[in-house]
Amino acid sequence: MSLSQKLKPSVSKHNLLFIAGLAWTIAGGILMWRGLDYEMKHSPHLLLNILAGIIIGIPFYFILFAKISRKHIKRIWGLNIPYPCAFSFFNVRSYIMMMLMITTGILLRRFDVINREYLFTFYIGMALPLLISASRFYYSWAAKKEIG
Repeated sequence: MSLSQKLKPSVSKHNLLFIAGLAWTIAGGILMWRGLDYEMKHSPHLLLNILAGIIIGIPFYFILFAKISRKHIKRIWGLNIPYPCAFSFFNVRSYIMMMLMITTGILLRRFDVINREYLFTFYIGMALPLLISASRFYYSWAAKKEIG
């Protein structure tokens, strides 16, 4: 066995689903926390902005995130090795997409490109599909089966 194989943090495919759910929960939680924190402290339109975030988030989930989470769940269950790396819940393309999204969010905040009230409403809107998608990973983990 090679040194890299010995050092690889391996988990079962089943537990990789839980780790994926945790990663999506953390990402969605950070966005939700940042969005709600800003809106509660600075927005005179708190309820309207939360409603707008929900109106943004639900379609995003059905149009994009449901497909993405289903694809990742299917990919995890279909991995050819019984104990993949704990970081293989994403493929390379998804890690690149995640880094681009995080970088974009930081730059938009840093340089005030978009009105902060709108930006943080959008954060709430993006948090919702991430959190719903996380629940799909947890469900697949708990049910010990691929979901459609």
